[in-house]
Amino acid sequence: MAMARSYYSTVFEQTADRIWSVIRDFGNHSVWVDGVTESHIEEGRPGDAVGSIRSVAIGDLRIRQQLVAHSDIDRSYTYDAREPYRFPVQNFRATLRVTPIVDGSRAFVEWWATFDCAPDERDRWTAYFEHEGFATWLRSLRARLESSTG
Repeated sequence: MAMARSYYSTVFEQTADRIWSVIRDFGNHSVWVDGVTESHIEEGRPGDAVGSIRSVAIGDLRIRQQLVAHSDIDRSYTYDAREPYRFPVQNFRATLRVTPIVDGSRAFVEWWATFDCAPDERDRWTAYFEHEGFATWLRSLRARLESSTG
């Protein structure tokens, strides 16, 4: 196994506070990620409580992730993948962070993950999480923000 890192960043035309208001609740995935048919926090816990587990359905696929850090000050959260996991990677930990860009009241949004995988699979899974995951989900967030009126 070799530690890999996937990273994606982009600039949004909305303020960091506006973006954070949509993504802050860890259980809110179905509101802004296209294709998510269900998203909730298990055991009725709050979506900003460290230790909470998010259960997400994408069609017939179910994934579970555990919130390990949450900061309103930094507008970020970090989560770990929980079993069952559909990819041949281990120790998956991801962070989503929104940083204000003062010039123009925009925001810099970054999403990254570290994980272990077989050395010959590193390039494949790094690219997959960057492009099929983070970039796709942030395009979905952008569309949601652009279509909302407030």
